[in-house]
Amino acid sequence: MLYLITGANRGIGLGFVGQLLARGDSVVATARRPDEADELQRLAERHPDRLEIVELDLGRQDTIDEVADLLGERPLDVLINNGATMQGAGPFEELNDSILFESFEVNTVGPLRVSRALLPNLERAEGAKIVNITSKMGSVADNTSGGSYAYRISKAALNMATRSMAIDLAPREIIAFVIHPGWVRTRMGGSNALIDTETSVSNMLRIIDGADEETSGTFQEWNGNQVPW
Repeated sequence: MLYLITGANRGIGLGFVGQLLARGDSVVATARRPDEADELQRLAERHPDRLEIVELDLGRQDTIDEVADLLGERPLDVLINNGATMQGAGPFEELNDSILFESFEVNTVGPLRVSRALLPNLERAEGAKIVNITSKMGSVADNTSGGSYAYRISKAALNMATRSMAIDLAPREIIAFVIHPGWVRTRMGGSNALIDTETSVSNMLRIIDGADEETSGTFQEWNGNQVPW
């Protein structure tokens, strides 16, 4: 199977690449600065026939178009929109407009752009899946602490967009859903997070592998629970 993963240079994205290659799948891994993605490059040296590394900046449509050109007419089985930014965790009084706009562009508009550009490839696969990595911080029902406006709002918007995609793409037999990876020990999650990358990714892959029409349009959690919207 062919997977495309955004934000694959570190953390959860890199974890997806490693585990997929280990089980024999093929991967197109994207990063904003591929030349600086040392661990990803080492994986490519070990798996030159099954790993392609390409530049993709979620804020630049031209790089997204270049990835689509690279895929050509190849069927794409699974698109994992993992790339994201987390900024602006301060109080309401310190809300920064530029951080808000950048968060929307990367966390919400970016996955939509990528999904739209690669839709022909997804349509060529049988039972293709779009998996948007979200966060419980984008759950309205789960928000009991406030703050983190840019990240929360952009992830909540991604959740709504994915719900609409699931409905609109159902006639084309494409599944779309969001999944919360847990609080993971990465550069974004920090050293106090509850689970490691291997645990998060292995459990998410189990959910992705088993996803079907009933999964489409849902808000999943890494451990198999459903998250309230």
